[in-house]
Amino acid sequence: MTLDHDACYRIFLARDRRFDGRIFVGVRTTGIYCRPICPAPPPKQCNVSFYDSAAAACEAGFRPCLRCRPEVSPEFAAWKGSSNTVSRALRLIEGGALDHMTVDAFAERLGIGARQLRRLFVDHVGAPPTAFAQTRRVHMAKQLVQETDLPIVQVALAAGYRSLRRFNEAFSAMFGRPPASLRKVHAGEGAPADGHLTLHLSFAPPYDWAAMIRTLAARAAPGVEEVTADRYRRTIAFDGAQGTMSVEPAGQDRLRVDLAFPKLDALPDIIARLRALFDLAADPQTLIEHLGRAPDLAPLVAARPGLRVAGSWDGFELVVRSVFGERLTRPASPVLMAAFVQAFGEPLASPADGLTHLFPLAERLCDADLAALGMTWAQASAIGSYAGAMLQGPSPIKLYAPVEETVERLAALPGFDRELAAAIATRFAQPTDDVSGIDAGLLGSYEPWRPWRAYAAVHLMAASRLVPRGYADAA
Repeated sequence: MTLDHDACYRIFLARDRRFDGRIFVGVRTTGIYCRPICPAPPPKQCNVSFYDSAAAACEAGFRPCLRCRPEVSPEFAAWKGSSNTVSRALRLIEGGALDHMTVDAFAERLGIGARQLRRLFVDHVGAPPTAFAQTRRVHMAKQLVQETDLPIVQVALAAGYRSLRRFNEAFSAMFGRPPASLRKVHAGEGAPADGHLTLHLSFAPPYDWAAMIRTLAARAAPGVEEVTADRYRRTIAFDGAQGTMSVEPAGQDRLRVDLAFPKLDALPDIIARLRALFDLAADPQTLIEHLGRAPDLAPLVAARPGLRVAGSWDGFELVVRSVFGERLTRPASPVLMAAFVQAFGEPLASPADGLTHLFPLAERLCDADLAALGMTWAQASAIGSYAGAMLQGPSPIKLYAPVEETVERLAALPGFDRELAAAIATRFAQPTDDVSGIDAGLLGSYEPWRPWRAYAAVHLMAASRLVPRGYADAA
């Protein structure tokens, strides 16, 4: 993206928080790059360059500022990729996909060549995929160094590095000093001895926490999740390890995450899932500008600019919850969902205040007698067939895949009709554009708001202008 130098410099002088995370300034006289809100005295305009991502600034040879800490700025990377391929790649990289995979293998996973992938990243993000992944790793490491008491070797593991030496080299190259030199005497609240860790995730305000928490509460799975007015808690599992986490507001521009999980190498994936679940990558300014063009919608967006679209912890949960009825006929019955979790979810080794089970896995559902719980034949058949398809691999659906392709794959499975398949496919194709709960006759009026139609629907629901199937009590 081409940035207007004069306009960006005026933003930098004004320290305009609306552009935090959207632009970064590289100062040639110091060799560092900053956020537009950096409190340091501004350099001369002739000595600065502007970039639309931290990775692009790093690729240009600049080091992160230690004062304004670019690593904790809001992350809009998922919104920068106008290409579906780039959007999917960014989501995978944020989850650590390139920490243990070559670029060639990663490109093959995306279904394109490595050269084409590099070109797409340079065009849409301003840096190749390896630079984006490296910036993400070092930024996460610096946040862990400064916010937790984790030993440096565990910081390296959690950030996606395979060796301490490689981590020290990358960190020193980025910041010009070893990681231990940035550690404060009382760094944070992490307690590595018992597997607990506390960190913060930033977003661009405003953020309507109350609306988000109501949506999550309306569809919570008892035993797996617990939702109160000020906290979201759930069980998690990766590679055979179990744990819990909780999320709560921590100021106007970040969420606090308390994690109890023994495998720190899963941290990038956990963070990526949380950011998607709570829609932390949303850019309020883009939404206001795009949706505010509609005379009927503009006052709703202006009144509640912090509304976000709740995501899903993972794709398998999304499909199962959709089959249960969410967004199609009515929210899944809490009683039926609780029975489902109790019958097929793995019990938590150490139950924690109402969190007792993991969400049922495909392995336990492909041959299960789901109809015995009171599900319809179609529901039981759909969950069983999808679980079986997951185990046979690869997954029948992929994030950002074309809707038509996903519909055909799902509709071929027992228990899936085309309406259910289309509803699920829409969420995977473009999560921010999902209007699968809206009656088909109303979809035409949503066309001008692509790819942010889901936000338009959320605003109309919040204003009681529209009650889509399955979300009457969630907005």
